[in-house]
Amino acid sequence: MKGKKILYWVLSLVLVGFLGHTVYDTGQQGTLKAQETNALKGQFHLDDVVKIYVPSTYDVDQPIDNTPYVNRSLETFSKMFGGATAIEGTGAWIGDNDQLIKEKVTIVYSFAKKLNKK
Repeated sequence: MKGKKILYWVLSLVLVGFLGHTVYDTGQQGTLKAQETNALKGQFHLDDVVKIYVPSTYDVDQPIDNTPYVNRSLETFSKMFGGATAIEGTGAWIGDNDQLIKEKVTIVYSFAKKLNKK
């Protein structure tokens, strides 16, 4: 019985602490937004994004190591746009037999201020 009583007290304290933190955090949001706005003042916005999807298979089901292609894409995009990011994803399409075909892909992308055909 004494153990249950202690457990209830501990849970009550945790709940009060959590609620107190939530209320405090809500009151601080205006201050944080003002600080974030000031920190970003004078920064520029990159409107365009360039992406390349690097597949992990060829001929529908033949696996390949796409690491060299991902690395080359990261290097090229970094030189062109000042940086790049690679994320894993799943690509899909409808095959000749009207079945969904899925494969792992790596998406390499960069943001750009202004794109042109060069």
